[in-house]
Amino acid sequence: MACGGDDEPTKPANKQPQRTVLAYIVSDNSLNYFSDGDINEMLEGMKSVDTQVNNLLVYADSNATPVLFRITKDKKGNVIKEIIREYDEQVSTSPQVMKEVCNTVFTNYPAQSYGLIYWSHGEGWKPMPLAATRWIGQDKGDGTADYTNIDELKQVLASVPHLDFLLFDACFMMTVEVAYALRDEADYIIASPTEIPGSGAPYDAIVAPMFRPTNAAIEVAKAYYDHYNALYDSGKGNSDNQWTAGVSIATLKTSALSNLATATQRALSKAENINLSAIKSSLFNYDQRTKSSSSHIGYYDMVQLMQALCTESDFATWKTAFDSAMAYYQATPLNYSSYAGMFSMEGTCGLSHYLPTGNNALNAAYAQTDWYSAATLGDWGW
Repeated sequence: MACGGDDEPTKPANKQPQRTVLAYIVSDNSLNYFSDGDINEMLEGMKSVDTQVNNLLVYADSNATPVLFRITKDKKGNVIKEIIREYDEQVSTSPQVMKEVCNTVFTNYPAQSYGLIYWSHGEGWKPMPLAATRWIGQDKGDGTADYTNIDELKQVLASVPHLDFLLFDACFMMTVEVAYALRDEADYIIASPTEIPGSGAPYDAIVAPMFRPTNAAIEVAKAYYDHYNALYDSGKGNSDNQWTAGVSIATLKTSALSNLATATQRALSKAENINLSAIKSSLFNYDQRTKSSSSHIGYYDMVQLMQALCTESDFATWKTAFDSAMAYYQATPLNYSSYAGMFSMEGTCGLSHYLPTGNNALNAAYAQTDWYSAATLGDWGW
């Protein structure tokens, strides 16, 4: 609700704030149940944040009409929601809608640095309509499902200030293809390579780290992991309230991705007898949906992939480039899949890589990605 009287927000300090973060919540879908809980966690997390020098704004599109609000503190130090704008029903996965919201936030709340959270369903790099389910963002407000493709998200982010970090609170978004496409838009990308718990990021734990002046992206991922690891009980629980079944989370340094692409190209150029079909079954697959499912795509562990294709010495050289890019990765021993139940995360690296499937249209779309070109994957028959 809007504020008044003693509940008026405190005036920002005269100096430019340290950081402005926008949480872009697209929950006009099956995740609507979780959005209110996450917003309440954000309110709790902001209790320990100096709102004089930091801004957290939330755009929320659930089953109700969309709203943009700022989480701040009143003169008594109470955390409150300050309504900035209420919208008519709109499709929040539309690039035009997202661009307008981002520009409203970052223009009216300028800061020394910026962060963005994209909260919704996720499906990696794959563009609609080629992905059978979704990809990043799903809006069902008009009765049909609408989505945002990565190239559309890239266009939106190119129109706003450069981000310190981009957090995907969505499934399957830690792919090398997504990270490479968005490498110029954010210093760090935080995401999971597999399904995330339904309750998503523990915002009461990660909001304060989001506003740390240094190493925020790594500290956010650590707080995310530590929260679930503290609940972890050998994967025995997976209720909506506890989600003790485990989690995996990674932070990727985007400035190291060009070097990773070069290292990948060089390593593959020395590989002999590249037979992806022969090795695919031996690689860890973050996508636990059954291969007979129309939703199944395959998100293969990138380190295992390169180790299977390269000589020991060439892999060691490549791994140095990978380690420079992977700033943080942790996973509980077991993770939970809503499709397959519990599965082991042993030997995973936290970053997935697509391998060609029998879907020719999907393979053709993959050939248009920035990563495909940068790593010259076409030279090896991908």
